[in-house]
Order: sequence, then C-alpha cells, then structure tokens
Amino acid sequence: MAQNITIITGSSRGVGAALVEQLLQPGQVVLGIARQAHPGLQARADAAGMRLEQWQADLAESAAVAQRLRVWLAGFDPGLVHQVTLINNAAQVGRLACLEQVPPADVAAVLRVGLEAALVLTAAFLEMTDAWPARRCVLNVSSGLGRRPMAGSAAYCAAKAGLDHFSRCIALEQADHVNPAHVVSLAPGVIDTDMQAELRAADPQAFPERARFVKLQHDGVLISPQACARALLARLADPSFGHEVVGDLRA
Repeated sequence: MAQNITIITGSSRGVGAALVEQLLQPGQVVLGIARQAHPGLQARADAAGMRLEQWQADLAESAAVAQRLRVWLAGFDPGLVHQVTLINNAAQVGRLACLEQVPPADVAAVLRVGLEAALVLTAAFLEMTDAWPARRCVLNVSSGLGRRPMAGSAAYCAAKAGLDHFSRCIALEQADHVNPAHVVSLAPGVIDTDMQAELRAADPQAFPERARFVKLQHDGVLISPQACARALLARLADPSFGHEVVGDLRA
C-alpha cells in the first residue's frame, strides 16, 4: 500500500496538533516535531494502529533536527511513497514590544524557530527526497503579518516575511528538477490559538495593536485550529498546489 508521509513542526498544540489529528488515517505516516509530545494524539494513533512518531526537539537547534530527519527519511522505500510533505508550522511570537526593548536572545529565538528551522529542515527534506518519484510538497504556514507590518512584533513579522520570500526562492530552484517539489507559503488568517491569547494579554503600552486582537475575539471572527487544519490539508490535496507560491487561505 502506498504511503503518504507528512512531517509537521510545532505539532503539539494549536494548528499543528489539529493537523496531526486529521492526518491519522490509513496509509498515513505522520512525524510531529515539537518541544513537547502530545500524549493524547499518541494514544489515539496507537489505539487505531496508525503510525505517528513524535520527536521532542528544540527547533532553535535545527541542524541536529535536520540531520535526524535525513536519517529518518533514508529509512523509507521511495517506491512505496505516494506523497511526502513537510509542513513548517512552528513559530513563536516572542516578547511584544518595540525592538529596542526586546532582549537579543528573544529576537534570535523567534527567528531561529520561525525561519531558520524552516530553511534548514526544508533543505534536508529536499535533499533526501530529490530522487523520489513521489509527489513532494513543502507548505510554509505564514501569516498576514509577514505582509503587513505591525508595531511591537518586528522579529515575528520578519520571520513570516522570510517564509514567504524563501518559498519563492525554493520554487525557482526546484523548477528545473526532474520531479520538482511544490512549494507554497500560506497565510491562514486569525486563529484561536495560544498565540492569540499572548497578543491579547500583552502590555498595551508596549504593544499598541493589542486592542485590535481583543476586538477580533470579541467579534467572534477567530477560526478554530481544526477548521484551519482542514483548509490547509484541502489546499495540499488540490492538484494546483504550488501554482501560486505565496497565498492566503482567505482568498
């Protein structure tokens, strides 16, 4: 039976956990990478006989994770794989304040987890699957804040803008491959996650847009992680995935 392999970063909560949950289907092999495992998802997978692996790893140390991913992918028979997908979903917002008020270590962590890890893991993924006949996909979960600046979150906005632009670069690089990877950076809209709670709880003096996020929740416009995951997976399954490298789920 042909396998679909999906690797998801930031898989222990929010959209990442919802993606894992919805991918626990026959024929699916799912690898989740996050600082914490999700025992409930593992129990569900084990009870149903589905293959779910969870790596507890710090994506701020992405080189070690990428090397482990190379070894893991080398263990598959490419002839038995129908589709292999990397979803770069992990991110952290960091301290919400003007850049000069944010400790350098916080800035570095946001960029390492939200951008550097995506680059490094994508490189390992593309290298190891380049000769595979399977459909190859890279989905970068971006944000509208990568396209619209927001005061008080320079590092997060920069990381998301970087996801968009590195996706464009990779798409160009893949164009002349025998089996090019389909690369897309998608902004999912505003989602009811822990990150939204962080934004609403921020100091309004340090983060002037706090009121906007409070209003989004009050107006009931936040979408659930489950609905977002369904929409992301539907885009991945669409044969046109990759035709538009930078997109928005709301479009």
